[in-house]
Amino acid sequence: MFDWLSALKPKVNEVFRPGGKLFYGWVMVLACAAIQWLSAVTWMHSYGAYTVLLQAEFGWSMTILSLAFALTRLESGLLGPIQGWLVDRFGPRKILTVGLVIFAIGFFLFSQVNSIPTYFIAFILIALGSSLGGWATLMVPIVHWFDRHRAKAIAWSQLGFSLGGLCVPLMAIGLEAFGWRQMGVISGAVILLAGLPLISLIYHRPSDVGLTADGMKETTDDNKKTENHVPVRSFTWREAVKERSFWFLSTGHSLSLLAVSSMLAHLIPHLTNVLNYSLRDASIAFSLMTGLQLIGIFLGGYLGDKYDKQRLVIFCMIGHFLGLIAIAYASNFLWIIAFAIFHGVAWGIRGPLMVALRADYFGPKSFGTIMGFSSLVVMIGMTFGPIVCGILYDYYGNYEIAFSLMAFASLIGAICFWLCESPQKQLQVQNR
Repeated sequence: MFDWLSALKPKVNEVFRPGGKLFYGWVMVLACAAIQWLSAVTWMHSYGAYTVLLQAEFGWSMTILSLAFALTRLESGLLGPIQGWLVDRFGPRKILTVGLVIFAIGFFLFSQVNSIPTYFIAFILIALGSSLGGWATLMVPIVHWFDRHRAKAIAWSQLGFSLGGLCVPLMAIGLEAFGWRQMGVISGAVILLAGLPLISLIYHRPSDVGLTADGMKETTDDNKKTENHVPVRSFTWREAVKERSFWFLSTGHSLSLLAVSSMLAHLIPHLTNVLNYSLRDASIAFSLMTGLQLIGIFLGGYLGDKYDKQRLVIFCMIGHFLGLIAIAYASNFLWIIAFAIFHGVAWGIRGPLMVALRADYFGPKSFGTIMGFSSLVVMIGMTFGPIVCGILYDYYGNYEIAFSLMAFASLIGAICFWLCESPQKQLQVQNR
């Protein structure tokens, strides 16, 4: 009988133990996942649950509540170019430390909110801290540490974000048991006590500790190319922004986050205010979405290193479209399941491929800065999705039109990705 474990072992060793020793990059991947879990469970995935309680206590409209969330996304986008340059210049550790401290202070202030101005100030600090101490900063070292297994590393580092979504029911229980103010204090304390020690595990480049990307031995230019791997040229940010692919990729990413940010901000309010689910039941449905995103992340990491990333992303945008149409007109729980499958899996597969595609297209050297300038376009989707949904909900009393608009925007995003040709391929053609 075929021993599949023995057949799998060499492949596992090649990925995780090149040279017979565990590659430290995977330890960093776990640390990055843990830091992203902190941000996800305390802030990104729990925001919808907080809005339900804030609206009940203060009577604020969904437009006001959505505007605060949107402004935090706008702030993160505007911060992008500066943040990318800072990470490339000073390394991720210092930026992560400053970010997590600001993140925690934002939650401490949030626990004392009694008016709209203080609410906005608290969320600006939370957004600033979560941006500096989160995803954009963490992706820079991972891009440097991995080459052949980059899609897997990026995907698995984002597992923490999905696991944070699975913990939303626990946050809902905490909010119902202790109240949103006490949970704000607890969140700030957890960020400091758990987040700061994790930062010590992060190194900017493998050369900082005497290693190379993927843990592989250095090779010469003559033998470096393999069937599935061709070294890429690293673009500067000035060169990257002159490429058409930069703008199509950024616009497609922006339209994908139009759907994602709308669901993060409005899914739980939709389930509670329109479909009459309890906060706890709505949080379980939210966790179903993020649980399926978790499956998508595993698929994305495997598929992204094996198949054409551009085509995968196009199919994912169609998945976003189908999912949002399902939730817009949901009449029973089966529609919610369909939404969770299409949107959650598409989100999970597409998310890490956004980072991997940029690294494949423009190289790792100036990745942080390039990612930062791309965020100026990406922030448009992150910002306007929640605002538009909030305004349309306040006007119509439901989310049908709002979610339908987000769905068709996903189809436009699919076209953008279809038009996004790799500049590396163009260079190869020119050099023949």
